[in-house]
Amino acid sequence: MPRILLLSLCFFYSIFGHADWAGQVVGVHDGDTATVMRNGVGVKVRLDEIDAPELGQAYGRQAKLSLSGLCYGRTAAVREQGRDKYGRTLCRLICGGTDANAEQVRRGYAWFYVKYGRDSALRELEAAARARRAGLWTDRKPTPPWEFRHSEAGGGYGAPPHSGGNQGSASSGAATGECGGKRHCSEMSSCEEALFYLYRCGLKALDRNHDGMPCESLCR
Repeated sequence: MPRILLLSLCFFYSIFGHADWAGQVVGVHDGDTATVMRNGVGVKVRLDEIDAPELGQAYGRQAKLSLSGLCYGRTAAVREQGRDKYGRTLCRLICGGTDANAEQVRRGYAWFYVKYGRDSALRELEAAARARRAGLWTDRKPTPPWEFRHSEAGGGYGAPPHSGGNQGSASSGAATGECGGKRHCSEMSSCEEALFYLYRCGLKALDRNHDGMPCESLCR
């Protein structure tokens, strides 16, 4: 067997071998909810053990954009961890080899969901994000989303996502799936495009402060 093919198969197994199933991420609704295709049907999944800001909260849009940059348009591995009361699949979502649940917490765009969380590594990632004031931890006392939902609508775990569209990227290269010749924030037409160039094209210069969010003038 050719070495390249063997390595490819080993990589596929390492990422997807322990998953329950895999499919393309066709929608990102907020910072912890997405839609993944399975056998031609879209399955709404809720990233388990974390809780991202609601879209109506501070950093809600940034959390959604962060998850979009990680997962939108990619084939993701889904490791099921049950269902919530709305029938959504609770899961660990692995996008491009990255555990999106953990990465959202590491970037400071989600809390470890204390009431429902079991993975102590997520708690440690939150503590580290707090310490370096990443993402939402720029605010000294951010409101946890479970408190926000309670004050707004009395919602609970797995509350329905706010509206705001499913698309994670829809501009220029993001729409075609190809990296163009843009290199600077001044050339980006939207935050979605900047996210595409950062995460899909590897243009790390767009994230000058290394907080996981490019081009602050567009994405703040």
